[in-house]
Parts: sequence; C-alpha cells; structure tokens
Amino acid sequence: MTIADVATRAGVSTATVSRALTGSRPVAAETVRRVQRAAAELGYSVNSIGRALRSNRTDTIGMVVPSISNPFFTSLVENVEHALGGSGKQLFLCDARSDPAIEAERLRSLVARNVDGIIVSPTHGVDSAPAVLEAARAVPLVQLDRYVGGTSTDWVGVDDIAAMRLVVDHVHAAGARSAAFVGSLLTNSSTERRLAGFQQRAAALRMTVREDWLLLGEYSIAWGEAALERLTATERMPDVIVCADDLIALGVTRACRARGIEVPDDVQVTGYDNIEFARLGEPPLTTVDQPRKKIASEAVRLLAAASGSAAPEASAHIALIPNLVVRHSTRDVLDRE
Repeated sequence: MTIADVATRAGVSTATVSRALTGSRPVAAETVRRVQRAAAELGYSVNSIGRALRSNRTDTIGMVVPSISNPFFTSLVENVEHALGGSGKQLFLCDARSDPAIEAERLRSLVARNVDGIIVSPTHGVDSAPAVLEAARAVPLVQLDRYVGGTSTDWVGVDDIAAMRLVVDHVHAAGARSAAFVGSLLTNSSTERRLAGFQQRAAALRMTVREDWLLLGEYSIAWGEAALERLTATERMPDVIVCADDLIALGVTRACRARGIEVPDDVQVTGYDNIEFARLGEPPLTTVDQPRKKIASEAVRLLAAASGSAAPEASAHIALIPNLVVRHSTRDVLDRE
C-alpha cells in the first residue's frame, strides 16, 4: 500500500495524508480520523526511514547510564522516558556496564543511528571524556547526575555538597561526633563531590574523621557489607557511617544486623538517592532524596533547547536542591541526650 492508496480511500490529497499521519502541519480533526481509518483499513504505515531522510530527524533520543542494574539509574531512565512522552520521541537505552570502553561503543552506536540527541551519565570522570566530547560534536548532548569536565555540554543533577551538609548536620544534631564515609572509588563526579562535601562539613563541625574510616570501593550492597567488616576491625567504631548511595547503606545495615550491631543505637547509618528499597530496609534508611522527575524533565528541556539552537550558547550547569528524608537508621534529634 502507498500513500496514494490511502489518499484515494480517504478522499483527500497525498499531502493531506502526509500531514495527518506525521503531524507536521495542522489538519482538521475529522480529516485526521478519516485518514487514520483509511490507513488502518489498508494496512499502511509511515515509512520512518523515508520521513527521517526528508525531515533530517529521527524522533529518537539516546540515553547511556553507567549501570541499569542500579535502581537509581533505572528510575532516572523511567523518568526521562516519561518526560519524552509528550514530544513523540522514542528512547534508545544503553547500559555502559560501568566500563568506559563499552560506554564509548554505545555512544558511537547512537551517533551512527542518527539520534536527535543524547543524554548520558558518564561512567568515569576522566576516561569517559573523549567519547562524550566526540558524541557532543555530532549531536546535542546533555550530561545528568554525573559529568566529565572540559566540555561545553549542559549538565543537570543535584548539589552534592549541599546534600552532604544536610546529612552531616542531621547526624551531628542527633549526637554523632565521629564519622566514617563509605563510597565508590573516586572515578566519578558524584563520589568526588559527596566525599568533599562530607569532609568539609565534618571539619566545620569538628567531628572526628580518621583516615581508616574513609573507605572507597563500589556502589553495591556487597561493598557495604565488606566496608562494615573493615570498620569493625579498626580501633573503634565511628558514631555514624555516611554512605555515598543507598545500596552501600543497605549492605552496611545488613552486616550490622549479622554482627549484632544496633542501628541507630550503636551506630547511625545514612544513604543517598532514596531508591524504593531505602524505605524497606531494616531499619528504613535516612537518605538524600534526589528529585529524579525534575532532573529528567530539565535534561529533556535542555536537550530540546540545544537541538533547536542554531548556534551553541554558554552551557548550563543546573544543580538542584536535594531533600533529606529522615527515617529510622539515624537517631531522633530530640533523643540525643
């Protein structure tokens, strides 16, 4: 079936059929219904490849995340897809598997597919830079959550320094005077800034932070369990264990239960991200809530703005305000004495 066949069946011109099926120009609602009915009866569908060649766009957006198995990134992907819903664009999702080399392959593949833009949360703060820069030269690109420096691309995420200030102020008010930090290796901007924010605020409040209480591994429950074992082997336990994400914090609390360490009576524990499992922990986690819906909508907005701009302007750097969700893994401030 061809567009001419649909036009004959609907009693309109081929130009009207094209406008009605692609939405490229306004068409009366009744005409659209008549054309769609004729197309359905004839089994006709729009040739997306031909349309892309004519319009120089594919109505597709690529997204690359470090690990789709991490619930935080899964939620980000879901929110980005919802944010794209109203624009009629489809999302191509790629998992970098926490490997810059795989990430580079995924970015090149998306560019080769002529996507209209790319949203990426870089795996590595340094090693990801060449591939991100290469992709950004080919298509509009927005970084979210994590970022690599030295680019002219837009970025949107949470103010990690402010988030750590909220965490440390809360546990300090709840009686903590010594603190440990458990995160991933310093290979991405998220961990770097969370550790920096933790150290700055702990120092300002004159909290004790020992070198052997700064443990860096990976974002996983297993690492949280291993980190707790290392902390119990030190000279003494800190009053609070500040974790760089919820998966680590869930591993820490699980290991505490196995060792008979009471949370929060013996040690307070905090997470970061407020994934769905955080409220289901034993005990439920006090954690930083990232406004994922807002992050996604801002990323989509920035990408649309970059796509519609004839000449690149100064890149945007949007750090959203986080919120601390207080649950039962930290002590109540009123009970600190």
